[in-house]
Amino acid sequence: MYRIPDRVRFLAAVAATAALPAPMRIAARSRLLRTLYKANTRHADLIFICHPKSGGTWFRVMLSRLYHVRYGLPPERIVKSDEFYNRDRALPRFLFTNGHYTYESAVQGVLDDMGPGMAEGKKLVLLARHPCDVAVSWYLQFTKRTKAYKRELIASTLRQPIDRERISMWDFVMHEELGLPALIEFHNMWERRVAAGDGGLVVRYEDLRTHPVEAMSRVCEFVGAPFTRDEIEHAVEFASFDNLRKLEQSGYFHNSGMALRNPKDPDTFKVRRGKVGGYRDYFTDDQVAIMEEMVRERLSPTLGYDPAPHAAPARVADRA
Repeated sequence: MYRIPDRVRFLAAVAATAALPAPMRIAARSRLLRTLYKANTRHADLIFICHPKSGGTWFRVMLSRLYHVRYGLPPERIVKSDEFYNRDRALPRFLFTNGHYTYESAVQGVLDDMGPGMAEGKKLVLLARHPCDVAVSWYLQFTKRTKAYKRELIASTLRQPIDRERISMWDFVMHEELGLPALIEFHNMWERRVAAGDGGLVVRYEDLRTHPVEAMSRVCEFVGAPFTRDEIEHAVEFASFDNLRKLEQSGYFHNSGMALRNPKDPDTFKVRRGKVGGYRDYFTDDQVAIMEEMVRERLSPTLGYDPAPHAAPARVADRA
């Protein structure tokens, strides 16, 4: 029996509310999209938590490529929820989400209702990245790439509104609700949730960059995906920075999140730099010291980011 894909339901909810006045539009979208995310969370077999600009798209491309090749699925679609399940019911239902902003925070409530032990055999994976690097890329994403409806919903929840056209990178990074303080709490909160369940894994972006085949092998083993080392090596090569940049510029992927925004502005590219410790290129020494001290004092040490990403051990930390 045909079922309406999650992506279509989501787009329909956004389109159906587009003509409403702003306050009604925000309220309606928040309610409808939260309901959809609750259902997606309940149905998902594998839940991947990833803050925007933490390498989530790169990871999804690698994971999707494994399924594309093994099961003959359309290569232009990057998995986000039920795309693969709808084509083959033997495949898992995914959910890639930040689990934090506006309607996506509904994921937390569903997991809480399920109680300890991650009921129903779900697997939970946190994709972590050094918060200082996330903060820089998140600033560029929020001010240059984030879709208008998402930005509007996020803005409606802020106690300290921002002007995305004028806010400096430093002011954004220091913002309590969007910047580094919030990113540190995001990582701490989700690490606690992963550690509290019996089906959780923490994967660091830096480990994926340093040892991509080994890190992806650990992920595949954890989620029960029977891919060979050769298949994983192919997926890693396919998702290389240079190849992803070419695919983005050519419009290869059908996902709207990979659409090219402004070919003349490299900061608008989805595949931008991916540099570990790249935040140091944007700030003065004093500003870098403030950022790193905040991470040192507030971030959970078990994530391995003290004091800086290049100094952290290359590992995949799991909680099982």
